[in-house]
Amino acid sequence: MSALETHQELVARMLARVAPEPHIKTKDIDGIVDYMKSPECKKIMVMAGAGISTSAGIPDFRSPGTGLYDNLAKLNLPYPQAVFELGYLIERPEAFYTLARELAPGRFRPTVTHSFIKLLADKGLLNVCFTQNIDSLEAIAGVPQELIIEAHGSFATQRCIRCKQPYPSDAFAAHLRAGTIPRCELPAPTTPTQTEPGPGDEHDAAAAPPIDNKYAALAASLGKTLDSADGLCHGLIKPDIVFFGEPLPPAFFAGFPHTLDADLVLIMGTSLKVHPFASLAEMGACPRVLINRDPAGDIGTETDDVELLMSCDDAVREIARGMGWAAELDAAWAATALGGEAQDASTRSELDRIVANVGKVIGVKESTDEVDALAAGLAKLDVRPPPGDDAGSGGGLDRDTPADAAA
Repeated sequence: MSALETHQELVARMLARVAPEPHIKTKDIDGIVDYMKSPECKKIMVMAGAGISTSAGIPDFRSPGTGLYDNLAKLNLPYPQAVFELGYLIERPEAFYTLARELAPGRFRPTVTHSFIKLLADKGLLNVCFTQNIDSLEAIAGVPQELIIEAHGSFATQRCIRCKQPYPSDAFAAHLRAGTIPRCELPAPTTPTQTEPGPGDEHDAAAAPPIDNKYAALAASLGKTLDSADGLCHGLIKPDIVFFGEPLPPAFFAGFPHTLDADLVLIMGTSLKVHPFASLAEMGACPRVLINRDPAGDIGTETDDVELLMSCDDAVREIARGMGWAAELDAAWAATALGGEAQDASTRSELDRIVANVGKVIGVKESTDEVDALAAGLAKLDVRPPPGDDAGSGGGLDRDTPADAAA
């Protein structure tokens, strides 16, 4: 199918979304289970956001009060999102690498929801899993890599920001453990490399920060050939997560036709605020199920929409029980247990530790006391942020963030 034919088919499916008779007869877990058991449901598309990873202890990026950006605002950053900009990486690399050490795979265990996605694959029902998250927990849980499309990249691979050559994962991990800054040791490029931004922040336009001209100039300098005394590149090594100003991976756009094949879309732990990821939910004409603490996007407006406003882990346990998969789900999750020290810290304690460690290398803003005093005053008044699995982008590494994958 050509690109034009695919586009035409997508438009036709969107126009035909309203079904005369719903496929899901009741707007609850029983209705979802009945449909999943039917011969009509053979291909399930998953859209995953930060909310599926918060129970692993990974903070999301934008939740008021508990999100990573709100808490990074206490530190000496020009703005919280700067830690996911190429220009700031060049000027203050220690900030990003300290954060990367805290968020990189290996410290966190997949959640029950990740194991449920793996179970869908085992049953031959998973057609594709689009994820905003950069934590790689889908793959760690055992979801086949060929069924995962990481819309905002991941920490699984990395490369030099100057010459664009891949960098060994074991060497990168060793630098993170040692607290040192990884740099490229290959010969310096002899011709300029292409570093102009692609589509830019189209995946996160509403939340993109006002990029400092100084940082933009630093990022623009990457494509120039620079002399080095020893002839080596010495470019910084960056994980293949999408920073502000960078295009989304080609695999994301190439995956659009999957929306035409799906018999059911499970939208889990995402606020559907960041485009073009959120647009995936609007492309097909099949039933859509939202599993999230809060309403999201336009889910609930169509005949075959179902909203399960609850935690992702609780919802998938109920669905698995209805499908007769409860024991298999428990076994799949048990298989993800980490060796060594148990990773059972709360998201709040993880967030406090992350911010404290990054603060050690870049400092804390003088206004922190005022912010803490305001927070204490709001606590006395019992003013709380609205609950939500996901408020936005990277971390459950949501990128409902920039880096559920950078920025």
